[in-house]
Amino acid sequence: MSFSLKRARAIFVKDYKEFSRNYAVSIMLIFPIILALLIRGTGQSLPGAFALVLNPSFVLLTSFAQACLIAEEKERNTLRSLMMTPATTMDVLIGKSTLVFVMSAIVLAISTYIFGYEPINKWAFVAAIILSIILYTAAGTICGLFSKTLLEASLSILPVAFVFTGAPWGALLVKDFPIFKVLEYVPSSQLVYLLDTRNIGLTTGELLKPLLIILAWTIVLTIVSVVLYQRRLKDE
Repeated sequence: MSFSLKRARAIFVKDYKEFSRNYAVSIMLIFPIILALLIRGTGQSLPGAFALVLNPSFVLLTSFAQACLIAEEKERNTLRSLMMTPATTMDVLIGKSTLVFVMSAIVLAISTYIFGYEPINKWAFVAAIILSIILYTAAGTICGLFSKTLLEASLSILPVAFVFTGAPWGALLVKDFPIFKVLEYVPSSQLVYLLDTRNIGLTTGELLKPLLIILAWTIVLTIVSVVLYQRRLKDE
């Protein structure tokens, strides 16, 4: 599958101009910063507190913005037009995902600084954030492909918010209800586990486990988003 940096860049610039005019979506950029300001007081006393900033932010910024970008193209009937141009599937998806990736990375970096979180292993932390942004961007792409309007896109991320944001809380019920153990393998739960390494002192092997689980989820959701993108275009 070919890829053109020039075409992807053109899509990125187009989305940036449209996004800057969409105040309802662009206002979500301040959401992680507000969360960081509100929760930073518990940073030293509550283990994994920074996950209360990251996990909702991935859904309400990364997934939401990506879903809206895709749905807006469908609402204007321009998504299929993109495929009629020389732009390939990878050109379109990478071009549209890059804007969300850059915004998420910058805003989350600011939020991390405001919160004052200092990971014991910076490389593992950065890798987890990068993988999570890609993962939630893929999830947002899937939601956007099943939405015809921006309103539908806003509602379509609710299952993502329910499953991914709620998983760490559900995982706390494992002792009483063993069936909830599966929630420990949801990427948001693994992120909580990884963020708390400074308190429980993991070995290198144990540190890699959550990263590999998040990586597996990222690969699967990315493949699903690409396949669904190609199928939805054929169906329209």
